[in-house]
Amino acid sequence: MVGEVRDRLYPFSAVVGLNLLKLALILNLINRDIGGVLIKGDKGTGKSLTVNSFRNLLPFIRVIEGCEFNCSPEEPEKFCLECKEKAKNDKLNIITKKMDVIDLPLNITEDRLIGTIDVEKVLQDGVKSFEPGLLARANKNILYIDQINLLDHHIVDLLLDVAAMKMVTVEREGISTNYMSDFMLVASMNPEEGFLRPQLLDRFSLQVETETINNLDKRLELIKINRNFLEDPYGTMRNYKDDEIKLRENIHKANKKLGEVELSDKMLSIICRICREFDIDGHRGDIIIARTATTHAAYNGRTSVSIEDIIQAAELALPHRMRKQPFEIGEFSKEKLRTLVEEKWG
Repeated sequence: MVGEVRDRLYPFSAVVGLNLLKLALILNLINRDIGGVLIKGDKGTGKSLTVNSFRNLLPFIRVIEGCEFNCSPEEPEKFCLECKEKAKNDKLNIITKKMDVIDLPLNITEDRLIGTIDVEKVLQDGVKSFEPGLLARANKNILYIDQINLLDHHIVDLLLDVAAMKMVTVEREGISTNYMSDFMLVASMNPEEGFLRPQLLDRFSLQVETETINNLDKRLELIKINRNFLEDPYGTMRNYKDDEIKLRENIHKANKKLGEVELSDKMLSIICRICREFDIDGHRGDIIIARTATTHAAYNGRTSVSIEDIIQAAELALPHRMRKQPFEIGEFSKEKLRTLVEEKWG
């Protein structure tokens, strides 16, 4: 697969198949409260390619110039210490920059991830000396972890805690500091190389599985587009420019409409019944389906959540949370879920 080469990005609209993965990424961009996505699939099925090409759709964000933490001028309550001082002296300069995908290397250490405190300098000079980690740069961006199942368990635990709390705390020998890190977490893995612990799987809001395309026409289309991109990347980008612009506009419109979408008590009851039917532990699944269904409705230009929105959200939020299979065969089926919903509660 072809990924990013400096200023040349494979068009997101040119990714063949993987519609569910593309939808999961788009919904997370519309509504950052959904909470990220885990991508499972064999090698060579386009996981990293799709995430990298997603850069094309990312919006511009307003940040304070020179801030290592990407502090937003719209959220003064979340300013880092330096930005708070600048604000007191009315020295804040606002710039606009494109949201980005920050790659996390598998060999990362805790210090490189969260940052380090120079204890000696603090004790000798009385000055708080802090070197931010990668999670500072990830704030307001997408944090992407390829092969997350090969990452050290301690680092994974730390990442998921930060993703939930949106705050990083660094402590060294009784000295501590903290900073905001509100990122969209996207991770991918090949199940053949190992699994994530069940309690960690549940912390990922959505999950998508990628597969090798067996349809001959689709395989041919994929190969041709990749070949064209290798031979003429800028020409390929131009061919999909209008599609990319339209997608960005639709995402922007959906984000604006999100607050208008109504989730009725009837639809909310169906969500709860689905999660009970699937024997889902806890209530995170119910909450994620509600958020995702609401976002899906906004993306489709509706102001009220429908059965179809709930079914689509359940397809993304349930498979990795199920303890039992309510169907005859041992795998999740969107069609059978629809039948179950329509026959019991529709």
